[in-house]
Amino acid sequence: MKILQLDVDNITYELIKPEAKVYEQSDEKKISVDDAVALLVSVESGDTDSTAEQAIKDVMAFMEKNKKERLVVYPFAHLSNNLCEPKEAMRIIALMQEKAAAKVSSTKAPFGWNKKLSVNIKGHPLAELSRSYGAAPASKSQSKPAHQKVDTSIVTKSDWSGLPESDHRTIGEKLNLFSFQAVSPAMVYWHPRGYTIYKQLVEFIREKEAQYDFEEISTPSLANVALWHMSGHDEHYKDNMFAFESQFGEVGLKPMNCPSTILVYKSRKWSYRELPFRTAIFDKVYRSELSGVATGLFRVKELTQDDGHIFLREDQISQELDSILRMIKEVYGTFGLSFAAKLSTMPDDHAGEDAIWEKATLQLRNALESHGMKYDIKEKEGSFYAPKIDFDIFDSQGRSWQCATIQLDYQMPLKFGLSYIGEDGREHMPVIIHRAVLGSLERFIGVMIEHYQGKLPIWLSPTHAVIISISEQANDYAKSVYSKLKAMKLRVDLDISDRTLEYKIRDAQLQKAPYMVVIGKKEVEANTLTIRDRSGKQKHDVKLDDFLTLVNSQIASRSASLLE
Repeated sequence: MKILQLDVDNITYELIKPEAKVYEQSDEKKISVDDAVALLVSVESGDTDSTAEQAIKDVMAFMEKNKKERLVVYPFAHLSNNLCEPKEAMRIIALMQEKAAAKVSSTKAPFGWNKKLSVNIKGHPLAELSRSYGAAPASKSQSKPAHQKVDTSIVTKSDWSGLPESDHRTIGEKLNLFSFQAVSPAMVYWHPRGYTIYKQLVEFIREKEAQYDFEEISTPSLANVALWHMSGHDEHYKDNMFAFESQFGEVGLKPMNCPSTILVYKSRKWSYRELPFRTAIFDKVYRSELSGVATGLFRVKELTQDDGHIFLREDQISQELDSILRMIKEVYGTFGLSFAAKLSTMPDDHAGEDAIWEKATLQLRNALESHGMKYDIKEKEGSFYAPKIDFDIFDSQGRSWQCATIQLDYQMPLKFGLSYIGEDGREHMPVIIHRAVLGSLERFIGVMIEHYQGKLPIWLSPTHAVIISISEQANDYAKSVYSKLKAMKLRVDLDISDRTLEYKIRDAQLQKAPYMVVIGKKEVEANTLTIRDRSGKQKHDVKLDDFLTLVNSQIASRSASLLE
């Protein structure tokens, strides 16, 4: 049995139509439950009543510890490719709901339906837990017999047919931005056009971090698990880590950057005069999600975060928090995104003394209020080591996405024995501020693709302009314009095919190109250009230098507008 356990602010599902021969009748077509634990369940071959009972026992322990009163049991076949017969799965899921109903308010989504699902997950570290029950799989370290063939049939691209036109996976495939391959589940294969978007975002954040005096570092992807034991992360994250035995002990791919960043600080002695030490990092991190949980760019197993960690004295906290909040406002303002703040407080399962938590929480609260920011309180949803501020951004479709985060951490410096020499010549312990602005770049790109429906601002767009010739006589001039714009570092495509002008413009529009530069006999004779933007606005008799100035100014200002 595979389970994804979610601690949610809300889960809503709406029945669309039966999708299996075996399904349950239901009079209620739409259900919405607030403040619940949602249990997504795949029942596998070999699962028994005792499997179900053990799973519910673990869930009940979590709910009791976290004072949760509502449970939603949700059949979710996508977690496993070893499913049992539908009738048996339906029986076992019904048993799970029955066992749970004896202790909490329990709802079961009907089995065998195509459902529209919406979930708002809480922000604390235990909000998402994956579990596996039943027979243990064979050890990954076991070698295959020499005669056993490797199944190469999985060397295929993920199939996203049937998804809505507005879905970022549909748009990404049409624009040739990225793909997902079965041999690397839930990991992105960036194509040239998509990787351009990725690089532009990284460049944007790097520029912003340089303005705020962050210094970029990089650390190994692999480390002995002792590192995460020392930080305390293994207690909460080990099940979602890629860990395995090696010649130098049990190792893991890093699921987060903070422990290894701390080792950079710990590698030398520091004076109070050298603080704050602001680090930025764009390393890949790895999270072992269950198969089927990932949804395109929104949830991947290999991801990049625009992580930052600031090592500082206590008297510097207010100034640094103020600086980070200004940075977040500037970044989201560039995209025209509105956002809302949430202050998450000390969870029941936490490290450190309550008084320290109260002090840290008050400092975060004061920072928000000094900026005039309204915020919601999320009781007991902080990280196990620190209270935090999370930011939800709102896209063009009114949906919210959690992206930026700020954590004020007194516990990791204590765990790792960090210090600096103070003005009094004695050792003192620094504090760490953890921060991310965009969060997962992969997820943010997915959000932006859907927010703009592929019509990205020109600075982010894979192509700035498509040069289109109307006739063969205009081809040489079109090639010359293409070469000059290319030499000026613009991302341009050239279309001198023998297709009709209407077809060429339509193709450029389908590729969401911000500009089309149309060249015919008139433009050749006048040594000018006709400029058309993707909305259909046109300007005639435009000089090449004027067009170059226009585009460069829009890129430099990261403007979202095109022709006025």
